[in-house]
This record gives sequence, structure tokens and C-alpha cells, in this order.
Amino acid sequence: MSATIQSSMVQAAILFINFGTGVITARALGAGGRGEQAALQMWPQIFAIAFTLGLPAAMIYNLKRNPERASQFFSTALVVGTGMSLLATLTGIVFIPRWLNQYSPEMVRSAQWIMLITPLALLFTILNDVARAREEFTVYNIGQFLRPALTLLALIALALTHRLTPLSAALSYVLTFAPLSLWMLVRLCRVYELTLRGFGTTFRLLISYGIRSYGVYLFGYLVAGQLDRVFVVGLIDRVEMGLYVVAIALARTLLIFPNAVSRVVLPKAMNRPLEQTLALVGRSARVSTSVSLLAAALLAILGPWMLTLVYGQGFQGAVPVFRLLLVDTVLFGTSSILAQAFMAYNRPGLVSIMQGIGVGLTIPLLLVLVPRYGLVGAGLAILISTIVRFVLVIVNFPMILGVRPPGLWPRWSDFTAIFYGRKGGREARN
Repeated sequence: MSATIQSSMVQAAILFINFGTGVITARALGAGGRGEQAALQMWPQIFAIAFTLGLPAAMIYNLKRNPERASQFFSTALVVGTGMSLLATLTGIVFIPRWLNQYSPEMVRSAQWIMLITPLALLFTILNDVARAREEFTVYNIGQFLRPALTLLALIALALTHRLTPLSAALSYVLTFAPLSLWMLVRLCRVYELTLRGFGTTFRLLISYGIRSYGVYLFGYLVAGQLDRVFVVGLIDRVEMGLYVVAIALARTLLIFPNAVSRVVLPKAMNRPLEQTLALVGRSARVSTSVSLLAAALLAILGPWMLTLVYGQGFQGAVPVFRLLLVDTVLFGTSSILAQAFMAYNRPGLVSIMQGIGVGLTIPLLLVLVPRYGLVGAGLAILISTIVRFVLVIVNFPMILGVRPPGLWPRWSDFTAIFYGRKGGREARN
């Protein structure tokens, strides 16, 4: 719980910082410029996640199961990650001109140059999850916090010197991977010995779990707010793209607590009996969903006022899609926490399949609903696919694990256990 609270506080700080960066870019660049910035900066992280081969989750699983081979796993992950990052960079450079054909040639070239940061983005993803596998949540959270903090400082400096453009703003976001990746690499190289001994064995173990969990990372990251942007950016103009980016950024603030819980629950639930895993996941899901629902209700009421006050009158058109995305975010957070039970019980392939089904629905729904209903169509497409994933997670508890899914109705014992520890939770049940 202490790790979850720490992670939640860091996520809240990140939310506050992202709020600041969003205000600076929206007011300085306007809806059109904000849309161009989003189209420039999103590619390195998208391609980095797309080419991880599930290595982050595989490192968590194997470092827990085979701690005596930790140095071998670390070295193998670096070799494989480096190769995949180079492939990701080349793929992105070739892909971008074919998708951003409605943007200027100068902007397309800028997006291609930005792809060169992809290796560091992929390295940061792997190394940060190694810290999580070691249950060094303070180190993990420092890495998570410093990225937006450094971005905010860069944006403030650019705004004060009147050099804030869509390109300079995008660079402020992606270049933060460089110092943080190098810091994490140097730190972990002092812990683990770099060796290629037993490379074949460790490679097979990593890839075996990684491929099965690959869809969890890829689809989970994409459906959390990237896949829709990839397709929406090719279906709407830059002004509508700016509105959509602001709406989804504000709605995704609800993921603060679910994300913190998911990151802590997985390493904590590894190697536990099924009954203990379900109890841990169930309590986490109930508390997280209760908090998210309350926050969603407040944002649904205050959202229109906040969008106008913070971003300006030009962003009022984001209100309808914003409210749809609030509902989607609550369900997405609950599904993510419940899915950790399958990840901990060595069923990552199942979670990948469920995520893949959601993505498979999202793409055609976006292509059909966005041309017809615009931004609202994008919100409907995301919400429908999330509902399907949520139902699949619930159904698979009895089908795969042979148990009833954890109840989602909050219990008093869930909260007493948080404030008074396990003893308080047992006393409340008694």
C-alpha cells in the first residue's frame, strides 16, 4: 500500500505538471498548433512500445522467477532491445510520410528526424520496468516524474524566449528520454554484470513470456490514448486534432490511481497462491474504481468550465467527446487492474488476446464513426471497444481460472485495510 500511495502521489504530481504543459502549449500554439505538435511528438514512443516484444513484462516475470540469472537476463534484454529499437526507427521513418500526407513536407521531415530518439525511448521503457521488477518503486517513480518535469522546464524556457513552436514543443517532450535512459543504464550496470553467458537460454525464456505478454504492453499502451490519435490524425483536420488531444489528456487524468495500482500489484502478486492474488487484485480494483467514479462525476460537471478557463474559448468544442472519454477511462482502469490477475498467474497470452480484440474493434469503429460523427465518433469508438474488453476480462475469470471474478462493489473492509492495515480489514469483516 505504501508503494501504491507513493506511486499515486507521483502520478498526481505528473498530472499537475502535464496540466501545466498542456496549458502552455494550447495557449501559445492554439488548437491548430497543438494538433501539429501532437502529430510530431507521438511517433518515437509509439514505435518503441510496438517493438518491445514484451521485454518489460518478461523482465519482471523472469527476474522474480530466476533471480540467480539476473545479470544474464539484463544483458540479453539490452542486446535484444537495441536491435529492436533500430528496426523501430527505420520502420517509423518509412511509415510517417505515408500517414501524414495531409501535412506539409517540412513537418513530415521533422517527424522523421524525431524518430531518431526511438532507441532511447525503448531503452527507457525496459530499464524503468527493471527497477519495478526489483521493487525499487522510488527509482521507478523518479524516472516517471522527471520526464514531464524536464519537459515543463523546457517549455517555460521556450515560451519566455518566444521560441515555442510546434516543433520545439515536440522536441521538449521526446528529448527527455536521453538523460533519463542514460541515468537508468549507468545505475543498473553497477548492479548487474554485463555478460553474454547463457544468452540462448535467457533469450528463449525472455521471448517465451515476452511474446505472450507483448499484446498487453502494445495494445494496452495504444488503447490508453495512442492508437486513436494515430488514426484520428489521418481523419480530421489539425484544429479538431487539437481539440481531441486536449479532451483525451484531461479525461486520462483519471488513470492516476489505476495506473499506480497496476504497476504495484503485478510484482507484488507474482508467485502467490491464486486465492491471495484474487484478494489483492479484487481489493485494488474496488478501491480504484470507487475513486475513479467519484472523480469522473466531478469532471463531467466541471469539465466544460475547466476547458474554457484553462485552454480558452477555442476548446469548448471538446466537451462532448470529453464526457464520453471519462466513461471509457473508468472502465479502462478497472479492466487493467483485473487483468493483472492473469498476468501474475502466467496467463499473459490471454490478456494479449483480449487487448488485441479491443484493438481489432477500435480500428474499424474509428474508420466508420469518425467520418460520420467527427470527434464524438472517435469517443464512441474508444468506449465501445473498452466495454468489450471489460466484459472479456470478467468472463475469463471462471473460464480460465475457474473462479468467480472479484466483486467490484466497494466494501468497508477495503478502506479500513488501507488505513488500518490487514488487521483493520479482518476486524471490519468480523
